[in-house]
Amino acid sequence: MTHSVDLFWSFRSPYSYLATRRIVELTREYDLQVNVRPVYPIAIRTPKFFKDVHPLWIDYLLTDIQRVGDMNGIPISWPRPDPVKMNRQTREVPAEQPFIHRLTHLGIAAAETGDGLAFLDNISQLLWNGEVRGWHEGEHLAKAAAKAGFDLAHLDSLIESDFDGYAAKVEENQAALEKSGHWGVPTLAYKNEAFFGQDRVEVCLWRMKQDGLVAR
Repeated sequence: MTHSVDLFWSFRSPYSYLATRRIVELTREYDLQVNVRPVYPIAIRTPKFFKDVHPLWIDYLLTDIQRVGDMNGIPISWPRPDPVKMNRQTREVPAEQPFIHRLTHLGIAAAETGDGLAFLDNISQLLWNGEVRGWHEGEHLAKAAAKAGFDLAHLDSLIESDFDGYAAKVEENQAALEKSGHWGVPTLAYKNEAFFGQDRVEVCLWRMKQDGLVAR
């Protein structure tokens, strides 16, 4: 019997990117369906977060994501441009966010029309692996989408004609994330349990195996 797990995930979350490779591997190794449910990053959901967080948090985050990437052989570098526009001095987050709104809505559209996990995997590599600067320019996004089996122009046509509708779908995902028992990403939600963080993927796997998950 195929098992199903929800994946709450953000394009601006380095830990979401770091978790994706292993989650993709799980779908190849086990009889598992991953339901991709993109959400806006914490900077959008809680605009005051970066103003209120402890001053050491950002330095620790940057150190930690680099060592987690190094440990797992996953190249990582903060995207340029940042998917979220934010004043680095004041940590103010403006309401207009063309990059993260587009990316998140594209993720929703991809999940609805094809292999959403493949889309997250390929787009997050483009953003986070450090090989491309200016990911939003030229054909970078289109080529990454094509690797996942998508026509970027088609996805853009879907989201551009219904911004409010896709924003509402993101809000539904965010409500479902909290209902699962957490608010952060990446979170795998299996039945009534939330498994938060890239370091909880294996714990979620263990739980699903307890519940009868089998190898392909």
